[in-house]
Amino acid sequence: MGVELAFILLVAVVVLALAFDFVNGFHDAANAIATVVATRALSPRTAVIGGAALNFVGALLGTEVAATIGKGLVNQDVVTMPIVICTLTGAIGWNLFTWWKGLPSSSSHALIGSLLGATYMGAVAGEGNVQWANVFDKVIKPMLFSPVIGFIAAFIIMFGLTWLVHRMTLGRINKVFGKLQIASAGIMALSHGHNDAQKSMGIIALALVVYQPQESFSVPLWVIISCAVAMGLGTMMGGWRIIRTLGTKMLTLRPIHGFAAETTSATLIMGASHFGIPLSTTQVITSTIMGVGATKRLSAVRWPVVAQIVWAWLLTLPVTFAISGALAYVVVQFTR
Repeated sequence: MGVELAFILLVAVVVLALAFDFVNGFHDAANAIATVVATRALSPRTAVIGGAALNFVGALLGTEVAATIGKGLVNQDVVTMPIVICTLTGAIGWNLFTWWKGLPSSSSHALIGSLLGATYMGAVAGEGNVQWANVFDKVIKPMLFSPVIGFIAAFIIMFGLTWLVHRMTLGRINKVFGKLQIASAGIMALSHGHNDAQKSMGIIALALVVYQPQESFSVPLWVIISCAVAMGLGTMMGGWRIIRTLGTKMLTLRPIHGFAAETTSATLIMGASHFGIPLSTTQVITSTIMGVGATKRLSAVRWPVVAQIVWAWLLTLPVTFAISGALAYVVVQFTR
């Protein structure tokens, strides 16, 4: 591959990765602000602007998740620029489809599934292209356990809060937790930016390694800042379709519910980011909303809506694996 073509492909990867971060911003904006908008603790405009700013700040806090995406899931030696382009194309396509449907699917799993599929089908050697043990530890196990942990933890926290405020009037509860929820929503936005923006950083850093092999994996400052900006701008677009699903269709929320769900989610996501786990923020916030709703009564949760969301969770990894894998296979056949 000529130097000029390789550079053009690198630029294409950077543009697509930033586009993915932008789409991730408006697709997953609901993760941080749906509950605070639904409870009217903040106006939609204020929530979006604040969420965008804190998503930006969160993206600057570390690169542990980026390292997992860039070097921990696939064999860097077999990855090519077309593989990375197919990865991003498949992930963006799935995100746009689920956004159009109003389904809070996981952008993280979309990107990871696409990366695994494109690498598995587009590179030589097949099985050795993917580090399956790491995929199981860093992706599959968190995907299975984080919703369960989120549900149970939110249920316990909400149950405890209910006991603490049982003598307070409803108006007093709403006033107190309306203020507390502003803080919890801010921390949730920070944690979302910290975990999710790093995934695109990892993809760009992987492409830089493909373009110019390096002894150690690192994420340049310009990559960190550009991904942070792209996610912040995307968040300002709002993602209102998914905000309606999370904030109003699943459960009727009050400020105390939003505070419990956001605090639980942010704690889990920040912990995962510290250990380099590319957690699905969508799964976590959705499961915590279900957890707080279950403390009222199980029928308070609109389970048909939950069923649609769960189907989106289950389908994201295999569907994006297949889409990007097929794209990569076709590209390989036409470029031989």
